[in-house]
Amino acid sequence: MENNHIDQQFNEASKLSEEPTVFAGFEKVWGKIEEKLDHKEEKKRMIPIWFPYGIAASLVIGLGVLYFLNTNDASESVQQSIADISTSKESVVNPNIAQINSIIKENIQKDKNNTNPAVEKIAVQTDPVSATSIDTAMPLPVHVPPIPSAPKIQVAANGYYVQNGKNIEASDRRKDYVQNENANESTQSIDEVVVTAMGVKKSKVSMALASSVVSSNSIAPQTSTINRLQGSVAGIQVGASTNSHVRIRGIASVVPGKDPLYIVNGKIADADNFKTLDPNKIENVAVLKDAAATALYGSKAANGIVLVTTKKLSRREKKRMEKLQEEINKQKQISPVANDESYDTFVENPFELTQSQPLSTFSIDVDNASYSNVRRMINNGEVVNKNAVRVEEMINYFTYDYPQPKNEDPFSINTEYNGAPWNPGHQLLKIGLQGKDIPKDLLPASNLVFLIDVSGSMDEQNKLPLLKSSFKVLLNRLRPKDKVGIVVYAGSAGMVLPSTSAAEKDKIIQALDNLQAGGSTAGGEGIELAYKLARENFVKNGNNRVIIATDGDFNVGESSTSDLQTLIEEKRKSGVFLTCLGFGMGNYKDNTLETLADKGNGNYAYIDNMQEANKFLGREFAGSMYAIAKDVKIQVEFNPEFVKSYRLIGYENRKLKNEDFVNDKIDAGELGSGHTVTALYEIIPVNVQSGFLPKESGLKYTQTISSKKFGDELATIKFRYKKPNGEVSREISQIVKNSDRNISSATPDFKFASSVAWFGLVLRNSGLITKKDLSDIENLAKQGKNKDEEGYRAEFIRLVESYKTIK
Repeated sequence: MENNHIDQQFNEASKLSEEPTVFAGFEKVWGKIEEKLDHKEEKKRMIPIWFPYGIAASLVIGLGVLYFLNTNDASESVQQSIADISTSKESVVNPNIAQINSIIKENIQKDKNNTNPAVEKIAVQTDPVSATSIDTAMPLPVHVPPIPSAPKIQVAANGYYVQNGKNIEASDRRKDYVQNENANESTQSIDEVVVTAMGVKKSKVSMALASSVVSSNSIAPQTSTINRLQGSVAGIQVGASTNSHVRIRGIASVVPGKDPLYIVNGKIADADNFKTLDPNKIENVAVLKDAAATALYGSKAANGIVLVTTKKLSRREKKRMEKLQEEINKQKQISPVANDESYDTFVENPFELTQSQPLSTFSIDVDNASYSNVRRMINNGEVVNKNAVRVEEMINYFTYDYPQPKNEDPFSINTEYNGAPWNPGHQLLKIGLQGKDIPKDLLPASNLVFLIDVSGSMDEQNKLPLLKSSFKVLLNRLRPKDKVGIVVYAGSAGMVLPSTSAAEKDKIIQALDNLQAGGSTAGGEGIELAYKLARENFVKNGNNRVIIATDGDFNVGESSTSDLQTLIEEKRKSGVFLTCLGFGMGNYKDNTLETLADKGNGNYAYIDNMQEANKFLGREFAGSMYAIAKDVKIQVEFNPEFVKSYRLIGYENRKLKNEDFVNDKIDAGELGSGHTVTALYEIIPVNVQSGFLPKESGLKYTQTISSKKFGDELATIKFRYKKPNGEVSREISQIVKNSDRNISSATPDFKFASSVAWFGLVLRNSGLITKKDLSDIENLAKQGKNKDEEGYRAEFIRLVESYKTIK
């Protein structure tokens, strides 16, 4: 259908005068036309193409007749639609708007006179703004450079643009520019705007988890798609070469990583295809990184995702994009804290029959990472992952009032026997070791190597920035005779600071401050290089230690738990000790760090804030960094005369075979200067009937030997340990007497340690306890608070109280 008569009617209705008027109800008619056109566009012309035009024409003709019948009334009641902003000097705020308005006004007048003069070049903004909604008090960023001999563009009443007498489809109104017939420019500006009567159209895809989204009209005009990203999309760095590399996670500290994964219209595209993509066809660009990327595409998205949507999607491309958006929305529902954290599953220790198994053997554990990690979960309002709870680490987070050793042994032995608060009738045996506290000036010289993860997964505020601040706490404790080297690893490993005296603190701090996150995680290669640096600067009879700081997300090279275990077991033979510091959340790999610490003559802490950094690396510096005994093992032999059954609380991954106790080749835990270690055994006395008693096997040849000749001995505890630089162990032992006491008579330390263990058992949903009321745990902890100069016990009480509302 030809539209010339409609144009004629429209132009006559818009005769230019000092105050032009339009017919009554023009806004309503125009809105209906817009609605029809948008509906047509979305449905891809599911109805005949002439149908909406016929309706539009009929409406305009009909209302045009009404206009001529009511000309006088219309001139008084309607606002101008194609505004002459320049008519009132006071109302003009932005002269560019007035200029555009003047151009439109002039074109309509000239079209009425059947002339075809050139108009100035006007480009269509990606998200056009309705002309009827222009507010002169809100100026638009409009620039219309004078370019002669450009083709004429006008807006017809049917919603088309008319250029040189031809209709341009409404779906093309979002083009970024209009080609200038006489222009010599090869690149067109996309900063110019034409004011149309069409509504703002939303982007086809809303990226829920995107780190940044940028539409095509905001990307600076460059020579290629890849260069348009530089400076336009947050978190992206583009190389300067012709064969540019795109980096999402920032500048690597060692070598640049690989390109991110490119997704164009919901389909994976290779880097070359993306780089040759016509920039003018791009609708928007989104960037996904870290867990948001790997959750969708796994390891392929380790370097992040650049997600591109082009204009005019095909039906198949729309379906792909919708499916991708559904997956992104699913990921949005997953907790960002717990979506990819890894913990080893384990079964709590069962009760053993003393008559058939009187011996229990385990390695000590001075780690306390589990408690600070659980604290982080509770403070974030989460239900605690039961596999994140290791009861022995929760108990050992706290120090207890044990006396210093009085002989040449590196630790004192302390025991207490009293009631178990969670199972009436049961008893608890508490075994505590107190490491010798060595004065700071007598501590040996340290050779420390900081092994720092600077991979892309560390690019979070509670990871690399917190790590840097934590190491500065440690530096403040070092002396000039102590040395520090720094090795980093991402896509590969590299040394950023050779072994340097702690007296050059500014130099060390500068090296830390220059670190930035980026790339994948070659942890195995980093461990190799760190131990090599430690060996090259080895201090005889000194404190030689690698301190690894990471979120545990190893994904390049030797990255499996078994590979890392083999590697670290080999490295511990060098005489270099290991400290593991865990940071972050979301993709935190607790199981990896625990394995490294357990198998590498090491200890392990989780740093969730500066308070924890000050505790572990500041106040407990000597205990965390200086070992006074290694391969410390405990073996308890229970007397069946008094003990019917028993079980070890916690230490599930530290249990040893009974024959391993005297085998010096078997690795065990380390004890630091001033450190305390506590273990609890739950005991079912012989005169107590309990539903947790295991069934007796009824062995035919096993004879019951009377234990009365041992008097009131409940158990004998044996300890074996080596000196830090020794290879032969020494054994000491202590006897525990039987007693029948109620927990009300227990010491404050016994009550508090019992309350912490009890809380851990509740968090693990233990099937071996009968009482699980958090209020009872809170009350017992308050009874055991005692001296609490640093406030850690009070903090525990608050955690128990907080978890009542979460559970």
